Amino acid sequence: MSDRPDYLIPAALARWPLYAPLAPLLEASGERLPGLVALNRLVAEAAPALKSPSGEALRFVAPDGIGADYEQAVFDGGLVATRTDNWHDYFNALVWAVFPRTKAALNVRHMQEIALSGATRSRGRGPVRDALTQFDECGLLVIGTDASLLAALAGHDWRSAFWDARARLKATTRFLMFGHASYDQMRTPFNGLCAKALYVSVPESVLHMPLTGQLAWADAWLATEVAERGLLSATRDLSALPLLGIPGVVRENAVADFYHDASHFRPLGDRAPAAVISCPEAAALAL
Repeated sequence: MSDRPDYLIPAALARWPLYAPLAPLLEASGERLPGLVALNRLVAEAAPALKSPSGEALRFVAPDGIGADYEQAVFDGGLVATRTDNWHDYFNALVWAVFPRTKAALNVRHMQEIALSGATRSRGRGPVRDALTQFDECGLLVIGTDASLLAALAGHDWRSAFWDARARLKATTRFLMFGHASYDQMRTPFNGLCAKALYVSVPESVLHMPLTGQLAWADAWLATEVAERGLLSATRDLSALPLLGIPGVVRENAVADFYHDASHFRPLGDRAPAAVISCPEAAALAL
């Protein structure tokens, strides 16, 4: 048995609640972060058809071997800049394996915005690229069958959703973490740690899927919304959600007093809440 803490052991993180989407890959990684050769093998075994939007086989390579901009290198050559012995980049690779369609859709939107910026000679990254990056780094998909609870979360009514309706939230809602920076930060959680959430009201058929089915559904839904319906056109599409408030994520949130800390569970104030997106049964079945 290792004397190292769990946050330094990939396989140990597989047991932590929010790491469930990556659990098989974390377990397969073992006791230490894999090197680039092992990481490429790991991802290829999990997602053997993984390609860039231009059709190139995706490879995780050292940054100094890439001459192009990050997004350009991914799109044109399937080259994902990946630092060795780096948790942030390791999680990025694992997310590519679990959410390949969404990661590709984000890359395409980045390239479209880069081309538009060049054509119009615009300065700065712009609101679309900011939103894409925020979700890529810190995104969280919250799916549920109780629209009123999703609205409570979107409205920052934290105590009501996380504590007063705790049993109902656990029964009707799933928190699927996407952002690789959030996976990295959750290794050593701290008060104020927030994800950038999208809230989606789904039919019972989605909630009753096994986790693998939910992840495949989420990947297809996100990719379609990003590529075809303009989701993530501005950072206002996203809503801050304190990850430590999700029931069971940390032991400390098993008591009501945990949710009294307004510096962590901040009210929405006079800001408009994020929208709760509705995915009807027909749309869910189509994906």
